[in-house]
Amino acid sequence: MMEKKTLLQTITDNAAFVAEFIAIVAALVLVAYLMEKAAKKKEGSTERILTTRKVAVCGMFAAIAAVLMVFEFPVPFAPPFYGLDFSELPALIGTFAFGPVAGVLIEFCKIVLKVLFKPTSTAFVGELANFAVGCSYLLPASAFYLFHKTRKNAIAGVIAGTLCMTVFGTAFNAVYLLPKFAQMYGMPLEGIVAMGTEINPAIHSVTSLVALAVAPLNLLKGGLVSLITILIYKKISPIIKEGTKKQGK
Repeated sequence: MMEKKTLLQTITDNAAFVAEFIAIVAALVLVAYLMEKAAKKKEGSTERILTTRKVAVCGMFAAIAAVLMVFEFPVPFAPPFYGLDFSELPALIGTFAFGPVAGVLIEFCKIVLKVLFKPTSTAFVGELANFAVGCSYLLPASAFYLFHKTRKNAIAGVIAGTLCMTVFGTAFNAVYLLPKFAQMYGMPLEGIVAMGTEINPAIHSVTSLVALAVAPLNLLKGGLVSLITILIYKKISPIIKEGTKKQGK
């Protein structure tokens, strides 16, 4: 009887998590779409948000991002289930080139491809975290650059994106992701916090874990991805955009 109940609870938890994942994806796609429609209305542009070539290039960026997501680097100030990856780099370049809808599409396809390359080790909670937190970086960055495409606004955008990702990622981990991870794995939150304590004795609660591990990780990731993007984007954007404007008319 106990085994059936446990199996039923597992199925229920998994179904609820899938529904939550889909809802988050749909909400972020909607936000990106509304942003891009507003920008095109202001510009008086009739270019389609997504064209065949844009989708193809986004697919290429998603594949690169998925490979980069597989190669995570440990950081000395965080538990091993947190790692530094550069999968937001192609996503941000694609967002600057084609808009926020393309950015969210790259993020989502990246997650799907990554799971095919390397099965989840976090009951998909890590993948959801990467997607949602990644979008919290891309959308603010895009909001600045989308309406005024200048280097100054690109820099302002990535700074805003890094700050938003840090704040959102920290809060999202504390309020949703860590409790969800504990629920999906059937382990107490105290056990997760203890893994952080082994790294840093100052970590003694969920709040201190996200403040001392998640926040600096997101700042580091956002800073590095932003710097690389600002250095290379203008050099490669003509190649990326070649043919898309003509097709989008």
